[in-house]
Order: sequence, then C-alpha cells, then structure tokens
Amino acid sequence: MPVHWYYDPRALDRDYGPIDRFHAPRNPHPDSILWRSAYMPASPEFDLLHDQAKYWGQREIHYHQFLQAGDNTLNFKLAKELYEWTCARGAYDAEAWLRHYVEVLSTPGWHQDTYVEEVHRTFFENAAKGIPLHKCAVHDLHIGALAQVPALLAALAETSSDPSNEFEAQVVAHVALTHKHPQALKAARTLTRLILALAEGASISEAMKSEANDFVSLKLFNSWSQKPDREVVGSLLTPACYLPDSMTAACYLCWKYETQPAAGFQANAEVGGDNCHRGAVVGSLLSIPNGPPEFG
Repeated sequence: MPVHWYYDPRALDRDYGPIDRFHAPRNPHPDSILWRSAYMPASPEFDLLHDQAKYWGQREIHYHQFLQAGDNTLNFKLAKELYEWTCARGAYDAEAWLRHYVEVLSTPGWHQDTYVEEVHRTFFENAAKGIPLHKCAVHDLHIGALAQVPALLAALAETSSDPSNEFEAQVVAHVALTHKHPQALKAARTLTRLILALAEGASISEAMKSEANDFVSLKLFNSWSQKPDREVVGSLLTPACYLPDSMTAACYLCWKYETQPAAGFQANAEVGGDNCHRGAVVGSLLSIPNGPPEFG
C-alpha cells in the first residue's frame, strides 16, 4: 500500500525499500496524480471525498496518506465490507449490495483513504443523474475490478447453497455492477476459475495451464523467469492498472513464486505501479496453497 502507484523504482527503493514488512505511507509521493484529479459531487448525498477533498489538486500527496501500516485501501475495505455484509445477511443480493455500496461510500469517516478511484466517482456521477444503480456501471478496464472477487467467493462459500460451479456467474455479474468492460469481466472469470481450481487441490502451475489461457503463456513465463522482475513487470508488461497486462503480470508473479508466497508478495510490491490491485490476484492465489505469510 505505501508504494502503490510508484512508477520510479529508484524512488520506491529510496522511500520504502525493501518491502519485506508493512510500512505506513508518508508524503511526498513523487508519482502522485492527485494534483490533476478532481471530483465535484452533484449534491451532498453523492459526496465521496468529504474531508479529503482539500488534498485534491495538490502535488505529491500520497493516495493513502492517513492509513496505518497494514491497513486496507478503500477498494479492499469495500471487499471486506462485502464479505462481512453478505455473511451477516446469509446471502448475496446484488441490488441490496448496490444500495449499501452507495451508503457506505457517502458516509463521512467510513474510510480514511484520500484517493477514490475514477470508477467510483463516475458511478456516483451516473447515480446523481438519476440513472438506476444497476445501470451505473463504468466501462473500466482496470485490475481494480478484481479487488472484491476473492471476498465474494469466500462469502458465497459460506452462505450459498449453490454448487461452486455456479459461483463464476455470480462473481462476474457482481463485477459488472461497477466495471462493465469485457476485459474486466474476462479477468474476473479467470480469477474465479483459478481460485476454485486451487481450492480443489490444483497447484498454481496446473491451474494456470487449465484456467488462465486468456492471460497466461507458460512458454513466455519460462523465458521471462531468468529476467529481473522489474524488467518483466515494467518493460515487457506494464506495471500500471490496465488489463490485460496487469492480470498477466499478476499471474506471472504467482507462477514464479508458486511456493514462496512472501517473496511473491514482496516482488509484487517492489515492481510498483498498481501493486495493490495486482495483490487481489497475487495475494489470493499464493495464499490458498501456502497459507498467508507473516509480515512484521
């Protein structure tokens, strides 16, 4: 989280490296784009920024400046909320979730993040125009679309009477509530299949081979494995949020560090870019067969 959207590896290493433990974020963030980001709510009930609005338009403001070491960013706080909300209700309900999503994001103090992604801002702009919530989704192809996938799968496993082969459709439909880009839905489908395959006992390599052909070439992965991670995710693949590269990058790191989850998490952080949202893939896939590693 503290090196989220760092694109200069030297600055990342200077400010935080090595990322082998949790760090708190701090200003300045040399690659921050908050100075050119903006959001003006149409009315108070669609306010997303609240007391964080004053930091928008300023240079070098860290996106997550008020979070503590190990805290969740807004997208993962939403994922945690989705899991807990679904379990408390005993079932997942898309329409009810959309109402809850709007409620929590418009509640002052519900989160401490300074940055609110464009997909949320555009969704709220659509809602403010009177568009029904189930039609407010955004044509967004960022890997942030996957942040809630592992959480929803975990909630469905606890609350749903449907067989697991029905979960894929439910997850893809959920992602489409906010992200309607075909690449985002394809990535959600692939991540769901990978998680379910691992849960049934497949290895990461086996799951990649059978379930991730849209994003994975094991032949390419083998050829890349002799290169530094920052060359693979940085030159051969963009470290940024854009699909399909970001999904391929996450899958590559999972494949390379198949039995070394802590090393995989560190590598994902240290290549920079949109490492938080790649973490939805890297974190879930490396943790299922290995268990979560412990960090200081």
